[in-house]
Amino acid sequence: MTPPRAPTWHARLPFFYGWVIVAAAFVTMAVGVSARTSFSLLFPQMVAEFGWDRGLAAGAFSFGFLFSAGLSPLIGHLMDRRGPLIVVQSGIVLLAAGLLAAAFIERPWHLYATLGVLVGGGSNCMSYTAQSEYLPNWFARRRGLALSVAFSGAGVGAIVLLPWFQAITLRDGWREACWTMSILAVVVLVPVNLVLRRGPHDVGLLPDGDRALAGGGTARHAANVVDREWASIDWTLGRALRTRRFWWIALGFFCALFAWYAVQVHQTKYLVDAGYPPMTAAWALGLVSVVAIPGQIGLGALSDRIGREWIWTAGCAGFAASYALLVAMESGTSPLLLYAMVIAQGTFGYALTSVMGPVVAEIFEGPRYGSIFGSLTIASAAGGAAGPWVAGIAHDQTGSYRLAFVGAMALCAVSAVAIWRAAPRQVRTVPGRTR
Repeated sequence: MTPPRAPTWHARLPFFYGWVIVAAAFVTMAVGVSARTSFSLLFPQMVAEFGWDRGLAAGAFSFGFLFSAGLSPLIGHLMDRRGPLIVVQSGIVLLAAGLLAAAFIERPWHLYATLGVLVGGGSNCMSYTAQSEYLPNWFARRRGLALSVAFSGAGVGAIVLLPWFQAITLRDGWREACWTMSILAVVVLVPVNLVLRRGPHDVGLLPDGDRALAGGGTARHAANVVDREWASIDWTLGRALRTRRFWWIALGFFCALFAWYAVQVHQTKYLVDAGYPPMTAAWALGLVSVVAIPGQIGLGALSDRIGREWIWTAGCAGFAASYALLVAMESGTSPLLLYAMVIAQGTFGYALTSVMGPVVAEIFEGPRYGSIFGSLTIASAAGGAAGPWVAGIAHDQTGSYRLAFVGAMALCAVSAVAIWRAAPRQVRTVPGRTR
């Protein structure tokens, strides 16, 4: 008789291993998202050095955004087939190579190829899209909390890394800053992400750190299934595309990201035009990331108790309120309105990232979940690309942002309704609602 195998080191740490994965995602989000965002810090020096038109240079960011959106279904497919270790490590290599090569750019197409394609694509392989494609597998009872903690890394990175990166840029120049961020990505992220696995089954566990051999473990995690017929389907991308729920989610994601990026891109300019000092306007944008950290974690955890739809609605309401407060500032500057806008946008609006993955996972949970989520992020990216552009066109045509802001408020309402119609609660209820 073959002697039983000794438990692996993963199995000796059943509860903690999932949170080790979350910690790795937290660090990866902090560095990966900051590296992508750093484009705006490099932008002024690059334009001044090469004399390029601002539209031409800024187009590299938009081009990279759209390229990474087109890459999302492939990332989802690779996540399903090869797992997060390959996908995230590949993203680290692409991002580091893009930053490294950016130090040698001389022509606009070099900019598009490096900070656009390589950095944009690499960041997409390791940030929101990629993390949402495997992290939900690790948790059932604490799914919202786990993703919110992981994604709060982006806010911490904005607070810690971006000022440091800006200091290097101002002191040593944008080329040295690119080198530094490239080295940081490799030295920190490559070893941190060696722990990644597709899901707890890869290390002999169940979601939330339960042991696979624990009595009743499987039954406990099946207790939250409401629609057993739906949950028993082996969901593929093709099957998902033929459901109304898929398209309701796509509509919800498109409208929410339209509102998110329209305000993110135009907010600073709007505040300056409204009469706020430029430094105050810039400070407000940074403060949004600060207040987003407790908001994401708190509301993400709350979604495990009351349901994903309620937190999605709260996030949409946060963006709608921020637009309403911006419109109210047309009549004059007000510190109270500014603080309220920052809190509404950061604390509530940014919580949307905490439930995007759970909304999809609870409807289309299965071995092809990554491909399905990756395809839905095309709708997110389309909304993110359309929002700033439509808001800019509306301002050019009317001389005011009012029409664009009111339209974005309406889309927030549409997004909330769409996720309620997708109804993840009718497939799997959250643990706080399990009877």
